[in-house]
This record gives sequence, C-alpha cells and structure tokens, in this order.
Amino acid sequence: MGKMPDTVSTQDNTGLLVLAVDDEAPGLSEIKFLLESSPHIRRVLTAFDAAEALRILRGDYEQEVMARTKAGLPPVDAVFADINMPGLSGMDLARVLSAFRYPPALVFVTGVEERDALVTAFDVGALDFINKPINEERVLKAISRVADRVGRTAAPAAPTGQAAQNPAEPTDDEVIPVELGGTIKLVPRASVRYVEAQGDYARLHTQDGSHLVRIPLAQLEERWANAGFVRIHRSYLVALPLVSELRMTANGYAVVIGTGEGAKELPVSRRHTKELKERIVRPPKSGW
Repeated sequence: MGKMPDTVSTQDNTGLLVLAVDDEAPGLSEIKFLLESSPHIRRVLTAFDAAEALRILRGDYEQEVMARTKAGLPPVDAVFADINMPGLSGMDLARVLSAFRYPPALVFVTGVEERDALVTAFDVGALDFINKPINEERVLKAISRVADRVGRTAAPAAPTGQAAQNPAEPTDDEVIPVELGGTIKLVPRASVRYVEAQGDYARLHTQDGSHLVRIPLAQLEERWANAGFVRIHRSYLVALPLVSELRMTANGYAVVIGTGEGAKELPVSRRHTKELKERIVRPPKSGW
C-alpha cells in the first residue's frame, strides 16, 4: 500500500485541493513541489498508484474529501496523473473519473514514449497535458486552466431568472491533443471554427489550418453542446457564435463561418434548418 496523504490543516479553505499520482517517488515529489509553488494551490494530496488514488477519492483517508462529495462537489479540484503506471494506468483512472457524478479536472503527466496515448486521451476528458521532463512554467499553465475551470463550474450565485443548475460544463480552455510530425500539439477548443466528419475521425478546422483527431463527430456534438457548437449537417458541427450569415442557396440553406477572406460557407441539411434558425434567433440563456 502506498503512502498515506499528508496531514495538513484545512482551516484555510481558499485555493485548490489537488491529487498527484505517480508510481515513481522522484516524479511524485517533483510534481508535488511544483504544484505547491502555485498560489492557486492550497493543498496537494499524493498517491503512488491509481488504486490508492481511488481510495483517496472515495474519502477513505480524508474527511475533507468525503465532505466535498457530500456537498455535491468533486472530491478534489484536479487530479495530476502519470499515464504509465503498473496495474491501473493513468488512462484507466481517467475512465473511472469520467463516471463520477462530479468529476475532478484531469491533467496527464506523460513521457515521450506515450505520445500515441495522448492522441486518444481527449476522449476520456483530459483538460491538459504536461510532458516529461516537467517544468514549472508548464505546470503553472495547467494549474491556471484548472483554476479557470473550477471558477466557471462552481456557479457561485446564478442571477435571478438564470438556471441555477449548471453542472461541470467544459470550458473554453479545453484543449485537444493532435499529432503533427511526431509531436503533440494542444489545440484550444476556443480556436475551432467548425468540425468536419471523416468516418470515425473528425477534422478540426481552425483559422490556422486543420487537425485530424480520433473521435467521432457525434461524440464531439454531445460533448461540446454546452459550449455553443451545433450540428448543421451529418458532416458538420459549427461554433454558433462564429456564424455570420444564414443564407439561401440553390440547394437549400447554408451558413457562413467568419467574415472576409477567411469566411467559409457550409451546407445546412433540411433536418437541422429549423433548429438552427431557432438557435440563431433565440440563443439559449446559458452555456455559451
């Protein structure tokens, strides 16, 4: 059995509670030290493997974790997990976390030999990725993304008339790992203009180019619905805030994404036309 989490006073409840998971003691010590160097972090729990991490997340050792769960909060704000661990891997842990009613943010810490895993890790809901050897700047950037997500999903006090329930929506800072020439590039979802279906894959179109990811368009449609992405065709998902026109063509309706030389016209299927018109005329009050 791995090391018990550190016993630290929790009287100061400001800042993030995070869990670091790594089966190698030097790596665990390093990520813990770098996490604690951030002013966003209040406390760092540690686990030497995924099994111990799950015991911590169940509240077996920590009253604070159990209290958060009972209060309808994630057991911790974020989990920083190594991918390559004996027994349950970081990817296995991620799949378990995704089934939590209130899942914590997930940040993978990865080695070069695990790049192939990164391309598919997006499907399990990773918020960010830190490549080994890790450095302070990259860790602090990941923490900022976590802090932004926690701030958005906490929904401290909804204004009158606004829906009070707004559970764990993805944020504009969500990133998608794509492989380019043997390296992994993290593409912010906020930079995606539209998505094109290509069989079981999807091509993300940004202002700078396009990127192929191994995830079906239907999964992205469901996952990004609360971020303003809408299905307009069996082959296209678009960022609704970027739609500049809805026009008639010889073959039916089409939307225009963007303006000027970079504008892109995409077809709208008949079955999606009515819903799209309603979304444009009466956009939802929450979500994006």
